Amino acid sequence: MPVFEYKCPKCGKQFEEFVKKYDDPALCPVCGERGERVWAGTMHSATGKPVPHCSGDCKTCGGCR
Repeated sequence: MPVFEYKCPKCGKQFEEFVKKYDDPALCPVCGERGERVWAGTMHSATGKPVPHCSGDCKTCGGCR
C-alpha cells in the first residue's frame, strides 16, 4: 500500500495516508473532509523497492506494482 500526501481543502491540514489504491478517498483527521492529493509530495513504496522516477500519478506509472 502506498503512502500519499493530502491537503484538506476545508481546514488546510496536510496529512499522509496509507491507501490500497491511488483513487481511494482519504479523510482529513481534523475535520473529516475528503483530502486532495498533493502531487508534489514524497512517494513511498510499501514494498521497499525504490521508486526513482515516480511522478505520483499511479494511472500512468508502473513502478510501484
